[in-house]
Amino acid sequence: MLDTAGQMLGVMATREAQRIADQQGLDLVEVSPNAEPPVCKIMDYGKFRYEEGVKRKQARKNQKVVLIKEIKFHASVDTNDLEHKMRQIKEFIADGHKVKITLQYRGRENAHKELGVAVVNKVVETCSAFAIAEQPPRILGRVLGCLLAPKPVKAGGSGGQQQHPPPKPKIDPPPTEGEKR
Repeated sequence: MLDTAGQMLGVMATREAQRIADQQGLDLVEVSPNAEPPVCKIMDYGKFRYEEGVKRKQARKNQKVVLIKEIKFHASVDTNDLEHKMRQIKEFIADGHKVKITLQYRGRENAHKELGVAVVNKVVETCSAFAIAEQPPRILGRVLGCLLAPKPVKAGGSGGQQQHPPPKPKIDPPPTEGEKR
C-alpha cells in the first residue's frame, strides 16, 4: 500500500488500509490489481479523476487533425491547368494535409489509359520534392488514384547517417490491344 506522497506503507489487510484512508478523509484506490499482492494507494479519487480528464482534454487539444484534400485530373489536362493544380497540391501539403489525386477516364480516354498514367506519374514525380506517395498510383475501374502525404520531418538530426529518398512509384501503362504480357 502507498500513502498520498507515494511512500510505501507495507503489506496490510484491506480493512486496515481502508481504516487508514477513512481517518485521512481520502479514498483507497487499487492501482495495480494484477500485482501480487495488489497495490493500493490512498488518494482523493474525485481529484484524481478530474486531473485525468484535464490531461485527456489537453491531449485532444494538442492532437493534429489531418485532412485529405482531393484534386481531380483528366487525361487531357492542359499545361496551365496542370500547373495550377500542382500549386494547389503544394499548398495543401505545406498545410500538413494529405492529397488524394484522382484521374477519371471519360469516353474514349478509356481506350488510352497510358495518357492518364503519364499525367499521374508526372504529378507524383513533380511532388516528390515535398511529398511522398503514401499509396502508389493504381487503376480502379475508370479511376486512377494516388495518395500523397507530406514528407516526414526529421527530428533532431540525421545522426551522421544519410537517408536516401524512397523510390519513385510508377505504374506501367496498360497493354495495348496487340500487346500481351
